[in-house]
Amino acid sequence: MPTVPNLRLNNGVEMPAIGLGVFQTPPDETRDAVLAALSDGYRHIDTAAAYGNEREVGEAIAKSGADRSEVFVETKIWISDYGYDGTLHGFDKSAGKLGVDQIDLLILHQALPSEFDRTLAAYRALEKLLADGKVRAIGVSNFMVDHLTRLLDTATVVPAVNQIEVHPYFQQREVQAFDTEHGILNQAWSPIGGITFYRDGEHTSTLRDPVIGEVAKAYGKSPAQVMLRWHLQQGRQVIPKSTKPARIAENFDVFDFELTGEQLAAIDALDTGRRGGPEPEAITLETFGRPIPEA
Repeated sequence: MPTVPNLRLNNGVEMPAIGLGVFQTPPDETRDAVLAALSDGYRHIDTAAAYGNEREVGEAIAKSGADRSEVFVETKIWISDYGYDGTLHGFDKSAGKLGVDQIDLLILHQALPSEFDRTLAAYRALEKLLADGKVRAIGVSNFMVDHLTRLLDTATVVPAVNQIEVHPYFQQREVQAFDTEHGILNQAWSPIGGITFYRDGEHTSTLRDPVIGEVAKAYGKSPAQVMLRWHLQQGRQVIPKSTKPARIAENFDVFDFELTGEQLAAIDALDTGRRGGPEPEAITLETFGRPIPEA
């Protein structure tokens, strides 16, 4: 079983460099996926209130027999629960479903640009939860430079993490550079480009990209493994998702080879600048708001 390096967050807390993501994983499949991952040696699980599978994540961690102190649990507050009191209650809902007293990393799922005061109030609640020891680290997700700048103007705690869409076809270098400059860890969602089906020409998926394929062939690895290695060597934390045990194991087997500077640069050159996920500026309660059930 590979030894996974830890990344040190800006408050000294350490998190594994690779974790399992469960975005869009149906609740009944989540339990098995998390159990498979923990059995393979994963020690970080990333979920969210909006995914509707926090309860199954918690059940799998409990069932796995892994020591709770060894499993790094990350979840996200949905925009419907923003505001100070709403976010404090959002923590209670998530902790209740996960079956934990303390969450390792709690982040805001999106900025709410049209109601940024609610976003700031939500972040103040995260700071309170951190001060009270209910969470070990706090952060944000899908925050662009403008959102981060406005947040840092009022925040007393710099976010430990910004979870953003990053893969070879969409690299968000400006956001990454801003994060790095401010001591915020870049965490890549969709790190192997699972949502990229918009590439011009015949290569619609990063998994079928010829440049990545050539590198994979050179190492006897899969394109997915090459992409994860590309992230890790550039200092990003990654949360690949899969429900297939073989894929879950494959995504974890990325610590026995190293890409050259030339190979990293060739993958860097694949950026299209085209986002696969929703446009962060377009997130509104009217369009994306939905109630998060009680624990």
